[in-house]
Amino acid sequence: MKKVIITTFAALMLFACQNDQSAESANSDASVASRRGCATQEVLEAQLKADPSLAIRMNEIETFTATHAGSNFTGRLVNGKIEIPVVVNVLYRTAAQNISDAQIQSQIDVLNKDFNALNSDYNNVPALFSGVKANIGITFVLDQVIRKSTTKTSWGTNDAMKKTAQGGIAPTSPTTKLNMWSCNIGGGILGYAQFPGGSSATDGVVIDSRYFGLSGSANAPFNLGRTATHEVGHWMNLRHIWGDATCGSDLVADTPTHNTANYGVPAYPHYSTCSGTPVEMTMNYMDYVDDAAMYMFSTGQKSRISAIFTTGGARASFAQ
Repeated sequence: MKKVIITTFAALMLFACQNDQSAESANSDASVASRRGCATQEVLEAQLKADPSLAIRMNEIETFTATHAGSNFTGRLVNGKIEIPVVVNVLYRTAAQNISDAQIQSQIDVLNKDFNALNSDYNNVPALFSGVKANIGITFVLDQVIRKSTTKTSWGTNDAMKKTAQGGIAPTSPTTKLNMWSCNIGGGILGYAQFPGGSSATDGVVIDSRYFGLSGSANAPFNLGRTATHEVGHWMNLRHIWGDATCGSDLVADTPTHNTANYGVPAYPHYSTCSGTPVEMTMNYMDYVDDAAMYMFSTGQKSRISAIFTTGGARASFAQ
């Protein structure tokens, strides 16, 4: 297990800008993705380039997280848990993209299972990791569904779907409600999220309509609602488990160091060639494996999440 050391310099280097972001995908993606593609890190890099002050805010969040990780949730609780209202914004060009209320509710149900260790595959966690598998203890409730017809074939990853002036739907009460957008993203991207610290005008999670929930237009191997679980993890300040670098750090102490992303359904045990050659936690929601192959968060990830919801945390308004 890796050791996490957070310094101002290291955090600023972690959030350094690398790539620009295209305005809209040229590929409308009629075919179903065969490998998971999450654009969260690329979107972050584009946001950092556009707003250098974001690196400072995120560094402050990391400093706070290092101090308050593992804090108890405070403020507004329902049955002892933070309950997060969810607004789902549906942008559709075709009937299939206009996902049903039942499909939307199925996604809320998946989030409630995955974030409360109630998923049926939770007990599949190998014995090696059983001591660190975690019940995050956060619930979600559907607050509102907003639908809008569009002529756009794909939206890309530049947040156009969140902007009324660009034909999208602006977020509703983003400081107290989790906004999710369902649309055709394009470019083979299943979804992306905004980390804590970004603008409230673009805050939330975007999921391609083909991978939203359990029914309707959902498509295997990403038809179990785990794309949203992965992206909401980002929204709660979790990094990809390989740290978006070869043998990188996800800033969590109890997740093994991964070489890079894993895809499909890896055979267990899958060994890393990084220092110590640990068995990789491929079943973690923050890897890139198929929906059926991811089914756990770790205790360290839970501690990291808890910091953003505690008093003074980046998402404390959701717990008030």
